[in-house]
Amino acid sequence: MTGAGPVSGRRSGGVRLLRLVAYVVLPVEVVLAVLLVGGVRIPAAVWAGAEVLVVALVLAEGLSYLRLRRRGLSRREAVAELVPEAVLRIMAHELRIMASLGRWVARRPHGVEGVDGVFPHARDQAALIYGFAFVCVVESVGMSYLLADWPVVHAIVLVLDVYTVLFVLGLHAAAATRPHTLTGDVLRLRQAAHVDVSVPLDRIASVRHELVFSHEKKAEGELNLAVGSQTSLTVELTEPVDAPRFFGAPRPVRLIRFHADDARALYRELGPAVTRARTVPSPSPGPLPRV
Repeated sequence: MTGAGPVSGRRSGGVRLLRLVAYVVLPVEVVLAVLLVGGVRIPAAVWAGAEVLVVALVLAEGLSYLRLRRRGLSRREAVAELVPEAVLRIMAHELRIMASLGRWVARRPHGVEGVDGVFPHARDQAALIYGFAFVCVVESVGMSYLLADWPVVHAIVLVLDVYTVLFVLGLHAAAATRPHTLTGDVLRLRQAAHVDVSVPLDRIASVRHELVFSHEKKAEGELNLAVGSQTSLTVELTEPVDAPRFFGAPRPVRLIRFHADDARALYRELGPAVTRARTVPSPSPGPLPRV
């Protein structure tokens, strides 16, 4: 793409300045909002100045976006230049969580078209998630009653409580609509909306069906995708695969423990699939050249 190289390789001073202003203005805006809700009187000039800065920041961001688009960047690349990657990843995760609720209700799993095998893994966490959601609902009702005399605070807390309940249910919906899949020569392992790892079958050295209830959280080269504090299958690899962390940092792993509702069925299908992938004949080099 023409013109994209210099911008993506080194951000302009204007973009860096916009980010710096955003890091200052947005937290100040949040603090002022909290003080206002708490009953603190804020001088009109201070509040008006903060709002002017926010509007100016939004306009500047919009103009910078248009300028980056004119330089040849795609929509995604232009947004990535203006918004920190960590913020984009958090927003994308939130959107996947909420989209999973719709998929859950519509019974439309994600990424299962044309696969050879689908293996759900959310069953053993359902009771815990539902219990936690019920506790959140009870807490929401209690806070709604206690804050009835403060309508502004009541409305803000109610919105946060409702979002919390939806987020908790969304975590389970993401796990329920994103099962493990087996396709051709790739095993795709997922957990909720934040883990999605593709494991080539020809890199699998061994597969074990074993229940493990304790996992080291920071074990080097290991990935533990526990559900209900347990994993039921262990895969060892001949070469590491990358299982990126939440904010995109690389994480090479050579041992993966994960769970499936029907672990024995996945184990039975995975063994022959690995054997086939590791014994595929090399492609023919073609006819010999004529002398």
